[in-house]
Amino acid sequence: MAEEKMGFFKRLVTGLTKTRNNIVSSMDSIFHGFTKIDEEFYEELEEVLIMGDLGVKATYAILDDLRKKVRENHIKEPIECKQLLIDSIKEQMYVGETAYEFEDKKSVVLVIGVNGVGKTTTIGKLAGKLRDQNKKVVLAAADTFRAAAGEQLREWANRANADLIGGQEGADPAAIVYDAVAAAKSRNADVLLCDTAGRLHNKKNLMEELKKINRVLEREYPEAYRETLVVLDGTTGQNALAQAKEFSEVADITGIILTKMDGTAKGGIAVAIQAELGIPVKYIGVGESIDDLQKFDSEQFVNALFTTEEAE
Repeated sequence: MAEEKMGFFKRLVTGLTKTRNNIVSSMDSIFHGFTKIDEEFYEELEEVLIMGDLGVKATYAILDDLRKKVRENHIKEPIECKQLLIDSIKEQMYVGETAYEFEDKKSVVLVIGVNGVGKTTTIGKLAGKLRDQNKKVVLAAADTFRAAAGEQLREWANRANADLIGGQEGADPAAIVYDAVAAAKSRNADVLLCDTAGRLHNKKNLMEELKKINRVLEREYPEAYRETLVVLDGTTGQNALAQAKEFSEVADITGIILTKMDGTAKGGIAVAIQAELGIPVKYIGVGESIDDLQKFDSEQFVNALFTTEEAE
């Protein structure tokens, strides 16, 4: 397990290279370029953080925290602010121990997200991770809108050794969830993972569909712990934040999964989403293989972001 984590950390460090070049080098030039901590110093930092996709809200919170620490510790040298800033970013992103409660309970996990963000693949990887913990997993292929979604999910289900319910194009998603609940109960499954269609441009339909699915779950499986995760593409930066906001209007989102974090210069979006919406990033994906989806660890993420190449 530790080895897998280490391997993931290395991939994260590599994956965040563009983000690091985007944010960290600019920051370092501020820390080294200024001789004193003044308003101009903070303004420059603010610009770098916002340009690095950390978002306005997170940036202000991080800088307020930094100002406070600078005052309390009577810091005079800009270079001494670096570690304080890193710590502030970590604090902004901490998800807490309760973020993965669904793993230890009979639970239903709804996964939503627009097409193209890697939603179906992510569900497959999540199923694989849960199976690795010896959990019994049932997958509901309730994204009946996209022709290939059912097929794709079937492949992942086979790979993860999980049961798949549904997968017929054009079928009623709520009916598939109904069947999947029955299967989950009769097979005594630990986790029911539901893939759902992600059509944000038609919000009204999506809203109705999710309401219907929720009604089925409330009626048929009231005892199950509920988790609703939205999958976002990390490469889209502020657009991912806008999507998260829209989805939070139609569903009670409990967590975010950020995919495609390898090779994007917009990795700072992970900080922004959490600060803006108060919804934790729970998983992060940095590649195609099943091990490339891992639980989000703010300490690990920020360390990877600020790792200098020589330190690897």
